[in-house]
This record gives sequence, C-alpha cells and structure tokens, in this order.
Amino acid sequence: MVQQDAQQQLAELLENQLRGGSDGGGVGKYLLHRAKPHIPPWLGMGGIGLAGVIGHLKWADSVPAATGLTLTSVAITGGAYLIGKTTSKQRRLHSAITTAFGSAWLTAACLAGPTAGPMDDLYLMGGPAVALSWNVRQLMRHNPDSSGGSGGDAGLLEKIGLARAQIGTAKVEPNRVTAPLELSGGEQTNDDVAKALKLLASAADLPSRAVRYVPDPDSERRGELVIVPEDMLAETVAWVGPSNLGGSIAEPLVIGRYDDGAPLMLWLPGDPDAGRNSTHVLVAGQSGSGKGDAALNLLTEILSRRDVIVWMSDPKMFQDFGTLRPALDWAVEGGTGTEIMVKAVETAIPARTKWLGQHGYRQWSQAAAGVQNDPEHTCRNDGRACGCEGLPFLVAWMEEAANTLRALGDDAFTGIAQEARSAGIALVVSLQRPSYDQMSTSTRASLPSVVALGCDPRDEGFSLPDTVIDQGAHPGAWANRKPGYCSVVSPGIDEARYPSPGRTQQFTHRATPAMEQLAAWAQAHGAEAGPVTAGAATAVAGTHYTGRPDADEDTAASGRGRHAAATAQQPDRWDTEEDDMNGSGYEPLVDLEDEDIDPERELPPAEDGDDTPLFGMGSGHRPDPEEARRLFADALAEFEQQGQMIVGPKDFMDWCDRNNLSRPWVSARLKEAAIEGRLEATNTTGRWRIVPHPEPTLTAA
Repeated sequence: MVQQDAQQQLAELLENQLRGGSDGGGVGKYLLHRAKPHIPPWLGMGGIGLAGVIGHLKWADSVPAATGLTLTSVAITGGAYLIGKTTSKQRRLHSAITTAFGSAWLTAACLAGPTAGPMDDLYLMGGPAVALSWNVRQLMRHNPDSSGGSGGDAGLLEKIGLARAQIGTAKVEPNRVTAPLELSGGEQTNDDVAKALKLLASAADLPSRAVRYVPDPDSERRGELVIVPEDMLAETVAWVGPSNLGGSIAEPLVIGRYDDGAPLMLWLPGDPDAGRNSTHVLVAGQSGSGKGDAALNLLTEILSRRDVIVWMSDPKMFQDFGTLRPALDWAVEGGTGTEIMVKAVETAIPARTKWLGQHGYRQWSQAAAGVQNDPEHTCRNDGRACGCEGLPFLVAWMEEAANTLRALGDDAFTGIAQEARSAGIALVVSLQRPSYDQMSTSTRASLPSVVALGCDPRDEGFSLPDTVIDQGAHPGAWANRKPGYCSVVSPGIDEARYPSPGRTQQFTHRATPAMEQLAAWAQAHGAEAGPVTAGAATAVAGTHYTGRPDADEDTAASGRGRHAAATAQQPDRWDTEEDDMNGSGYEPLVDLEDEDIDPERELPPAEDGDDTPLFGMGSGHRPDPEEARRLFADALAEFEQQGQMIVGPKDFMDWCDRNNLSRPWVSARLKEAAIEGRLEATNTTGRWRIVPHPEPTLTAA
C-alpha cells in the first residue's frame, strides 16, 4: 500500500511537470517548458566551443598558456572526481568523463585551433553525445515504475550497508519524518536495518534514539524509517493535575509526552471493540531514573477515575505516596501486611470472576462498575434486572516489589499475574531491576505492559522485548542522566510508538496541594470496593482491611474506613501506649520499676537461694490433647480478632511464653490445624492463613 501511494504521488508530480505552463493557447510555450530542464548540457557544450575560439585567438603561440591549460584540465578532471565522492558511483564516473572530455578538447582548441585536424569533427560528434547522455540520465531519474529514492538516498543507504534498498516518498509531520523502506529481495532483511540504525544516525548527525525502524509484520523486507530530528523532551514539564478527573478507568491514562509532542498514554482494562486486551504493568528503572515520578503520574491518573479502587503495598512507608494515602482503598507498609494483601488479591480473583460471569460479562467493562439495572447483565433467572451493586476495577500496586519478592519468593505474584486480568484486576509491579533472579520468568511473561526508564545498558533486555530494542529503543543510553525518559510498551499503543522515547511529568513540592485535593476528591467521589471485593478481603485480612477512610474521618486516630469492622485496627509499627512515654515524646531512660533504686547504696549481702538458676530447669508445660486443642483454638481466635490472618511459629513466641509452651509444640499444632481446615498454606514456607469460621445460622426449632 505504501509503495502504491508513493508511485501514485510520483506519477502525479510527473504529470504536473509535463503540463507545466502549457495551455490551449500556445504549443510553443508547452515545448519550451518541456525543453527547459534539458537545456543546461547544451548550453555547456556551446560555451566550451566559444571558449575554444576565443582562447585560440589569444594563446595560439603561447607556451605558458599551453602549460597552464594542461594543468587546469588535469585539476578540473580530478576535482570533479573528488567532489562527486558524496554521490553515487555512476554519477561520479559520468561527471569525471564529461569534465575530462570537455577540458581536453578546450585545451587542444586553444592551442591548435577549433578547426585544426579532427577538432571540429570531435566537437560536432562528441559534444552532442555528452549533452544527450546527461539528458537521458535526467529522464531516468524520474521513473514511475520504481519506488526508489533519489541518488542521494541511494548513496546514503550504500554507506550504511543497505545498497539496493529503496526509500519511498516520505511523510513529513511536525518534528517527525516517516519514510517507507523496501529492501532488496533475497539479499536483505529487516534485521539488517536494525543493525544499521546507529550508522544511519551517524550519517544524519543525530543521536541514536532519534532514528527508529518499524518492520512490516507481513513482510521481512519492508518497513518504515522514523526520524525525529529535534528532542522535544529536553525541558521538563511539571505535573499540574490529572488529565480526566471523574472519567472512567477504561479511558486512556496520560502520563507524559513523546519526543514529537504527542501525549504518552496507556490503558489498563481491555476493550473488545478496539481489539485491546487488559494488562498488568511493570515500572522499571534504576535509582535516579525518575521511577518515583513515573509511578506518581500513573497513580494520580488512576485515582482520578470514578470506577476504580487501589490496594497498595509500599515497604518505603509511603515516602513518595504519603499525600495520596487517604485516596487508597487499602494501604500496607510491607512485611506481614503485604503478605496478607497478596493473599487477599488471590482470594478476590475467583469471587470477582464468579460475579462477572453471573452478570454476563466476559471481562470487566464500565457497565460492571455501576448498579446492575440492565436486564442483559442480571443474575436473576427470570431475566429481570437484579439491581446488584457494581464491581469497580481493582489495581493491586506493589511498590518496591524487590523487597516483597525477597520475603515471599520470586513467584509471589505469579498466580495474580496469570489470572487477575479476567477478574477486572490490574497488577502494577514497580522495582529497579526486573531481572530473572528476582522475579520468576512466569511472572515477567505475564506483565505485558512496561514503563522502562533509564537503566544499565546490560539490563535493557530485562525491561523491553528484544524486537523493540532492535527497532531503536535504548533506555540504557539514559541511565540516570535523564530522569523521566522512558519507553512504553502496552496494548492499545501503536507499535510504531514502542521505540519512541517519552518523558513523564515532574512532581515538585508545588504539586503537593493538587495531590491533596485529588486525595480529598477520591475520598468523596471515588468508588467503594463493594460487597464482593470487600468480602474477599475481609475473609483473608479480617480487621486489617479497613477500606478507604471517609473524608471526615481522622484515619490516624480511628483507623477505620468505609468497610472497617467495629474494632479499630491496631497500629502495625509504632508503639503509642502512653506508659512508654515520659510526656516529652521520648522513651524514658530508666525502667519504671527501677526509678526508686539509689545507685549509690551498697548491695545487700548474699542470701540462700541467690545462686538458683532462673531458666532451663524444665521442659515446659505439656497439656493433655483436649487442653492443647482448646489453648490453640483460643490463640487462633485471638489472632483473628486482632486482624492478623497470616501466622507462623514466630508469631506465637509471646503466646508460648505466657502459656509455658514450646515452639516445637506450636509447629505440631499448626500442622494439625491445617489438616483440620482451620489453617491454609501460603506461598511462603512456615506461614499459614487463618480460615475464618463461618457465621452461625439460625434454624427453625
């Protein structure tokens, strides 16, 4: 198609040249217009003849003139050959022969005379032949049957090792040139172009990132060259707010701009009408590459939509995202909280897919987020609208995921990544180096979208597909020298854009007020998790899952949100009991039990029994089986009441001390409880999830 368009444009150009300035009023004008492009060689021929006549009259008997004319002839011929070095071989040779013939005849004519011997015959036969050869060459340059480029293009392609390749008519846009390229059949492939991109950038005096090649998926010898001569990303652009406040998560998320000024966008949910699949996202970049700003661009876009909730784990204690924390439906700071969240997402997947299937959705769509008033999406058997509460889109965000992967194993997200998309869940994984020694190959293969920021050149293959790197994408060239520069690969983006660099918007301290307003908007207008998602989370996390806090709640004081249980959640990290404080905000330097001791008073004399050991005298209390089951059941109920739904032997250390029980005894009871169904194994060895007891039901007497 591209080749046909180029041929049609070239044919129209030739037709316009043929018409020229002719009209119905004058054949002579038409003939003159047709002859004008071919007149210069004949004028040159006439000029050489006139110069020969004048030169003979002046220098016929001059020996110095003969020497000068001979040297000039040699210099002009050699100069023409050297000057033609930048053109094709044929044009260079043609120019050198023409110059040699003309200068030799002129020298002889000046010395011997233009009519002496065969001089006039050579002029009358050779002159028109040389002029006609240039006319023929000029005609051959306009060949409608060829999609090739000009002689200059051919010379350029020959330089970079792509001789006989043909460049079609270029499409020129603001700061972007796209030209179809056809390679020589049986001699060249698209891989040859990928290898020559750096040479092409060198020939054009451009950085390597400015030249890309997009192969035709249906051909091994056709594609498009894309050149972006000016880097429009040199200046940073500050974030001023979300692009579509109150819109749907199904609409594009704008996180920056490309180097030609076009918006940098991606989508999370799928769209069957557009042929776009739902996706998970990997955000990768080394320290200093702008990964934090890229994450903030994406997160603020997500939180500004009306039909999505976000569960987020951040082992960095929300250092970058603290302002947005009130807008999150669930936020944990790593450790056990993240372990619970991962399990909650796994539990929510079948619950959400079941709801979608019952309501006639093959995948999540905007209609699924609202109240189900459409008879086509009902769970009732009679075909009437069911009026069920909707199911918002869910984003499970794992920030600094390397920390979580070290704690839970490199396949911690594998199940989520492989199954969550059909449930209307998008997984966002952010880490510096997505190498296969940190993340399992199955998980990496299930993250089809990537925002690849600057990295070590050796790590490019961990972030981007090899095909995109071959097309000219090289985040290793930025490293941490250009924060925010990135390449984005995601469903919905034109594949020609994959190698194009973009840059995310920058978050400075001036963005804080707008981020606070966004968090307040999300508290007031954002989606609620709904009974399906909230029920799955509560079943796993207990009171650890609170839901997004209401706008008028003091979350730090109450610890409650829209879906919180009656009991307030206890702090995970900070000890806030007043007994441990002295009123100044610092822990007391002396234990309360020792504050009355006089350090200057001498110790009392030794008494009987002072040398009796305090520990190690017995093996601990060993209850009978019935008492053991009761004690352990009480312990599990205590953990469940506190909202700690994932436990292991280390969590029972204080409990063992209180009940004078040993850790081996606890390990044995954990295994028994797993067999009985009170516990369920997790992905981590030695860690178990408490299975909540079903609510009691009343039966008729």
